Amino acid sequence: MTNPSILTLDRVTYALPNGRVLFDELDATFDPRPTGLVGANGVGKSLLGRLLAGDLAPTAGRCLRHGQVHRLDQHILRRSRSVADLAQIAPVLDALRRIAQGSVDPADFDTVGERWTLAEQLRALLDRQGLGGLDLYGSARDLSPGQAMRVAISGAFLVQADYLILDEPSNHLDRDGRAHLQALIEQWPRGLLLISHDRALLEPLQRTLELSALGLRSYGGGYGAYRQAKAGEQASAQHDLDRLKRQRQRDALDAQKQRERQAQQQARGRGNARQANQAQILLDRQQQRSQATAGKQQRSQLRARQALYAQIGEAARLVERTTAISVQPPTAQRSVSRILLSLEQVQLPYGHAKPLDLRLLAGERLAVTGANGSGKSTLLKLIHGDLSPRAGCVRLHGTVALLDQQASALPPGRSAFEHLREANAQLDSGTLRTRLAQAGLDAARVDLPSQLLSGGERMKAALVALLHRQQPIDLLLLDEPGNHLDLAALEALERMLAQFRGSVLVVSHDEVLLDRLAPTDRFAL
Repeated sequence: MTNPSILTLDRVTYALPNGRVLFDELDATFDPRPTGLVGANGVGKSLLGRLLAGDLAPTAGRCLRHGQVHRLDQHILRRSRSVADLAQIAPVLDALRRIAQGSVDPADFDTVGERWTLAEQLRALLDRQGLGGLDLYGSARDLSPGQAMRVAISGAFLVQADYLILDEPSNHLDRDGRAHLQALIEQWPRGLLLISHDRALLEPLQRTLELSALGLRSYGGGYGAYRQAKAGEQASAQHDLDRLKRQRQRDALDAQKQRERQAQQQARGRGNARQANQAQILLDRQQQRSQATAGKQQRSQLRARQALYAQIGEAARLVERTTAISVQPPTAQRSVSRILLSLEQVQLPYGHAKPLDLRLLAGERLAVTGANGSGKSTLLKLIHGDLSPRAGCVRLHGTVALLDQQASALPPGRSAFEHLREANAQLDSGTLRTRLAQAGLDAARVDLPSQLLSGGERMKAALVALLHRQQPIDLLLLDEPGNHLDLAALEALERMLAQFRGSVLVVSHDEVLLDRLAPTDRFAL
C-alpha cells in the first residue's frame, strides 16, 4: 500500500542572493513515515526545512502541502523571550488570556480554535520532565539551553500538525531529555522529518534522506542502513569509474597502435608502387583511398572516445567528491606535574551545590555527565579560568583550551581565515587555508564573517583555530562538541580524540561519541 503524500517537492530550485545554487530541481515526496534528513554542514538542510514548512519560497519550482506543517527551528532558543515563545504557543495563550478578560474579538477565538486546554497540556508535558513549575510567561533566559530545548520540543508536539519538522532538536539535551524526545518521536502518529546529526536518534527511523551535491537521495531504514547502502553505492560507482578509466587507457593505446600500423602500411604501399613503376595518377588515387579510410576510422574513434568520456563524466558525478575531513590532533606539551588538574572542595558559582573534588592525570580522558542545569558547562568555564569558584581551590599545571557549544571564541564579525591567522601567525596563508579545507570548510566561505556561517561551519572554524594555535595544548575541554557538527566532521573529531596524547575533559550526552572516546573515567554532576 502506497503511503499518502503530505509534502511534495516539484522541481524545486533555490539560489542564494549571491547567485550560488544550493539545490537544483529537487523532486521528492514526504509521507507519514518518520524520516531523517542528513548531509554536510552548509549543504542547505535547515533551508530545505524552511522551504518545506512554507517559511521560505523556492527560486523555482513548487512545494505542495496537503495539511498543516509545523517546524521547530534550531535557533528558537536564541529568538525566544518567554517560555511561551519557546513552546511557540504565545499567540494562543495571549488570546486565551484576552478571552478570560472578556474579549469577544473573533480573531481571538480563531487563534484559539479547539485548543482551550493548551496551557494545561503543556504544563503536564513539562511536569513529566521535571519542569512543571515553570511560569509560561517567565523569561526564557532563566532556563539552561537543555531546559529551553525541552520546552520547545514539548510545544512542537502539542501542535498536532499533519507534518512535523524538527531541526537539530537533540542539541543541548541530556540523556533523559533525549530519551523523552525519542519516545515522543516513536509515539507521533503523523508525518515527521528529523534534521539531525544524532546517530542514536536517526537509527530507528523508517527512511533516511541525504542532501548533497547530487541532490536528494532516499534510503530505506535508519542511519545504519543508510550508511551501509551509501557505502555500497559509492563502492559500485568507484568501481565503474575505475573500469571506464582503464578502458580509456586501453582505447588510447589501441588507437596509437592502429595509427602506427596505418603509417607503416602506407609507407610500404608507396615503396612497392615506386618499385613497380606505377603511374603518378594511380599513386595519388591509392593515397586518397588510404587517407579516406584513415579519416573514416579516426571519426569513428572520435565518436567512441566522446561516448566513453561522457560515460566517465557520469560515473565521476556519481562518485561524491566530498572533502575528506581531516582534523589533526594538537601536540600536547610535557606536563610540569603528573597531576594536570585538581579541584579541592570547589563550589561552582551556580549549578551543582555540593563541593567538588576532582583530579585528572596527564593523558587521562574524563567524561562529565549530568542533567541539564547541573553545572557541566559552568565547570568547564571554571577550569578554563572564565569563572571563579565560590569556594575551594582549582590547580592547573599546563595549558588549557576550551571549545564551548556556541563556538564563542570565534567573533561574529571575523572570518574563519582571520581567526585561524590570529591563532597562529607563524603559518603562511596557504597553509592556513589548507587547514581549513582539510576540516571541510568551503574555500568560498572561509573569508565570510562567521555570523554568516552555519552552526557546524562555525564549530569547525573554532576547532581548527584551537588545534592549530601556536602554543600546544595539555588539556582540551570540549562542551558538547557534537552539537552542529555534520556526521563526517563528527567522525573526524572522534578520530582526532583517539590520537590526541594530551588530557581530555568532555561534556557530552552523545553516548556514541563517549564510547569512541574511551574515557578512563566518568564524573557525574
